[in-house]
Amino acid sequence: MTARLFLAALAACLATAASAAEVSYVRVGRLIDPQSGGVASDRLIRIEDGKITAVTAWTSDPTDGPLVDWSEMTVLPGLIDMHTHLVDDEQSENIAQPLLRSAAQQAYVGAVHARATLMAGFTSVRDVGSWRAFGDVALRDAIAAGSVPGPRMSVAGAYVTAPGGGGEITGVAPDVGIPAEMRRGVVEDVADVHRKVRDLLVHGADFIKLIATGAVLTEGTEPGQLELSEDEIRAAVEEAAKRGAYVTAHAHGAEGIKTAVRAGVRSIEHGSLIDDEGIALMKAKGVFLVADIYNGDFIDTYGREHHWPDGMIRKNRETTDAQREGFRKAVKAGVKIAYGTDAGVYPHGWNARQLPYMVKYGMTPMQAIQSATTVAADLMSKTGQVGCDAPGCYADLIAVAGDPLSDISVLLTAPKVMKGGVVVKDQH
Repeated sequence: MTARLFLAALAACLATAASAAEVSYVRVGRLIDPQSGGVASDRLIRIEDGKITAVTAWTSDPTDGPLVDWSEMTVLPGLIDMHTHLVDDEQSENIAQPLLRSAAQQAYVGAVHARATLMAGFTSVRDVGSWRAFGDVALRDAIAAGSVPGPRMSVAGAYVTAPGGGGEITGVAPDVGIPAEMRRGVVEDVADVHRKVRDLLVHGADFIKLIATGAVLTEGTEPGQLELSEDEIRAAVEEAAKRGAYVTAHAHGAEGIKTAVRAGVRSIEHGSLIDDEGIALMKAKGVFLVADIYNGDFIDTYGREHHWPDGMIRKNRETTDAQREGFRKAVKAGVKIAYGTDAGVYPHGWNARQLPYMVKYGMTPMQAIQSATTVAADLMSKTGQVGCDAPGCYADLIAVAGDPLSDISVLLTAPKVMKGGVVVKDQH
């Protein structure tokens, strides 16, 4: 055998050995399959190259790869939060907080938040805006490269917002300059929308986040007020579609919601003041609702204790109960509801606290789980990749000791977390 043939044969053997080493298994006591809505007992999940290749009945332990034994636990896909803000500091009483850190400091803050989110059992997130443009893009790429631990991320790049609108830093003195990178998505008219949306997508955004109405937590704006016109929203939808992307709209007010839906957005964030007409329109057009119905209680309690601005507390009070009633109606009407919490307003890692609220306001436990798995994956066009535990899906799994279909609150902590076939959390 020549040296060249020997080296080729050796390389092939090493490749085969490496491939074999990448095969692993998980033994499961009870497996929740949100795709089918079913539950199976005594399953064996085969994993190769970070993805599930087979789910079969367990008969005996395999011998061709390591086994993770979760036979005493309930296993389901890693959860998905469709409304997070990982890169920024958590909400505080200081409206100038975004100006107090450098971009380098902010990167480390984002890394801490990403790890906390993953440890909570959320193996994928959609990050819907950061003050500094493209900080979320950098975090997404660092996680994908294995540089820092965190969930798989789909990111917006920056807020697309009207001048002085809900996606701006407001309330500071008029002679305080806001850095240009914090105004990257501010738009003046339809033509500007096309330019700014194109810029965000070219520089790495996965989708576009519009601030269609005022915001609860932005000083000087009102949730019920429309801030972008239907033509401006439609321009964003058209520009995103050119690049295979979609648009989601922050919209609290009833008219803002309907305007955004008519203009072609894929999802509505918050939906606090939605009316019956808006619900029917969303149902007819297949638009997803992402409603952060836990948030109101946190803001009212923590915000009052820490003296958040009176305007924020008032706006939260005016929207919380209305949002929950609208959510209940949307569930009953069959609107597609994806799980989203606004993590970053409250501490990262608390993402699962909204699950019991969703059951309280009209969902079954299985529907709540599906909202955070299969429905969320559908919204991101990642069905069959994340939010599932069938062959072809990423091996992103969590395991809990109880039965979340009987008591959804068992998901508030995830003692076992796997991402891409690697156990990243293993508490006993």
